Amino acid sequence: MKFYLIDDDKNVLHILKRIIRDRGLGEIAGTAENGVDALTDLPLINPDIVIVDLLMPEIDGITFVKRARSYAPDLTFIMLSQVASKDMIADAYSAGIEFYIHKPINSIEVESILRKVSESLTARRTLQQVQTIFQAQQNFVQPQGFINDTAEKPYIIRLKGILQKLGITGERGSKDIISLVDYLIQHNQKVDNVTLSELCSRFSDNPKSMEQRIRRTANMGMVNLANLGLEDYANDTFTTYSNSLYNFEQVRREMDFIRGKSVRHGNVKIKNFLNALIQECTERAWFSGPLLLLISSLYVIFLFIYFPYNSLSLIVTVIIYNKSFPYL
Repeated sequence: MKFYLIDDDKNVLHILKRIIRDRGLGEIAGTAENGVDALTDLPLINPDIVIVDLLMPEIDGITFVKRARSYAPDLTFIMLSQVASKDMIADAYSAGIEFYIHKPINSIEVESILRKVSESLTARRTLQQVQTIFQAQQNFVQPQGFINDTAEKPYIIRLKGILQKLGITGERGSKDIISLVDYLIQHNQKVDNVTLSELCSRFSDNPKSMEQRIRRTANMGMVNLANLGLEDYANDTFTTYSNSLYNFEQVRREMDFIRGKSVRHGNVKIKNFLNALIQECTERAWFSGPLLLLISSLYVIFLFIYFPYNSLSLIVTVIIYNKSFPYL
């Protein structure tokens, strides 16, 4: 977890830093001594949990939380204060805080609350990621908003299906990944032969931004897989792609990070990711398009000629066509 600390008392900031680091609760993403500076930092740092003092110069903690939540509604807030007023505490919870910690700080209480909040946040994120992936698996249809001129290619259909299972079709970099993979397959190339930046320069006037979008999207795919593995270790999507598109040890590291057992994220080697996508798409594309339909059709004709009244033949026929037509 990434923590951002706000308090006008430097001693309090020091104590909170020590508790978080010494107890292995996460990393310190940044600190501020007033809410105005913090409002400038938050969009750039993107922490998971913000610990903020109630009484501060310039703007108080409750006002800060309200302003911060207006543009970062998913942020989690914990408030510190010596104030014992029930009305003020109620106002703080109404503003959107998760917990209220009374000063002076008790290290055991702080550790307990931070662990509870971290676990709750992890559970919510895991549920959201799993719901996204399961929804994608149940609704395997051709994703909207992609490039039309590649939509009929069997390997592109396969590629879109993989991205959908990873839960990243909504990421901006997914279109870039499709463009790159399509180009590499058509030219019978792999990313090993050229740098990613050089490859992106063929598609964009700003190749660095395109490369960053691709990296963020690939990373998000690993995060989704890690969450899926925590929810269901035997899930087909997890077992298939955690050891093909990604390095399994890195996926495990991401799982440990999500569970709070590590302060390091898993790492994605983007070239290996793209090459694995190419392999996944080209190895199976032949059997997800016209060739599968041709084989299925010939088999169906054979069954009806030689076993026209055999119920088993009809069952096999239905199964074959159900497997064939979704890919056409």
